[in-house]
Amino acid sequence: MSSLREADVVTIGESMVLMQPMSEGSLAYAPLFTRSIAGAESNVSIGLSRLGFKVRWISRLGADPFGDVILSTLAGEGIDVSLVERDAAYPTAIYFKEFKGYGDPNVYYYRKGSAVSRLTPRDVEASWLQGAKHLHVTGITPALGPETGDAVKELMKQARQHGMTISFDPNLRRKLWGEEEARATLLSLIPLCDIFLPGIEEAEFLVGEKAETEYGPHFLKLGAKVVVLKLGERGSMGFIGDHSVTAAPFPVTRIVDTVGAGDAFAAGFLSGFLDNGGDLEHDDHLLKALERANFMGSLATQYKGDWEGLPKRDELDRLLSGGKEITR
Repeated sequence: MSSLREADVVTIGESMVLMQPMSEGSLAYAPLFTRSIAGAESNVSIGLSRLGFKVRWISRLGADPFGDVILSTLAGEGIDVSLVERDAAYPTAIYFKEFKGYGDPNVYYYRKGSAVSRLTPRDVEASWLQGAKHLHVTGITPALGPETGDAVKELMKQARQHGMTISFDPNLRRKLWGEEEARATLLSLIPLCDIFLPGIEEAEFLVGEKAETEYGPHFLKLGAKVVVLKLGERGSMGFIGDHSVTAAPFPVTRIVDTVGAGDAFAAGFLSGFLDNGGDLEHDDHLLKALERANFMGSLATQYKGDWEGLPKRDELDRLLSGGKEITR
């Protein structure tokens, strides 16, 4: 595998074809749909790639046209997809969003028996991590098949042996598995990560109701080195050692689609982490990473789609500095 490109970040997970109705209302009455792609790990991959980082995405796709669309889209975003496997026996997953004009969109998955669901620890290869610095995983992949959780755990162990840093976003998806299995599996992965990125509701799901300031120290005791607590419209908190940092939210006046905001947040935080050479020991580094994460998450809520509006590096710098774009 000497021809592999070096990678700042490796991700592993499932990307699906996303179908969205062109008008609001029940899916049952939607006559026209737009087609895109989406998946937590590929969303983060796109976010990081647009910010100038080299990203390698590991997955399995069906040997079908939907798999072709996903590969070509991610390759077009500059992501290394050379290690993605195609499976003629199992399909590429698909999901639908339903917009009713109020609340979060409803999501309907058709991913049972997909190509990724067949992933096992025996499929994990050392080449996946070759020339890479950081591994990002989520709690979605372990929910997809009987051995996918063990495969993610094996990859995290290998990354740790290679001296890589590891981030873990629990990305709880209750529609995919039972609560007890989800809780046990997600908790078992925390000791293997350096950066743990739960939302406030996910933290409560994992360890019960606590004061917000208590979650960080609890997860640090479980083995994480940095805990990033997402507070939604109230911003975020970062915990490291015996101290914490709070980052204020960026106000949003028009929310279009909240799906993908957590992935944008993760991409923003990881980009700040990587920009600082993996150093979050200083409060100012941690605060800047949190502020960028908050800003990226807020941007993601203002457009339809999981990743299409994610900014490139020059756009992000301009927006954060308050500059105006010359459009004509």
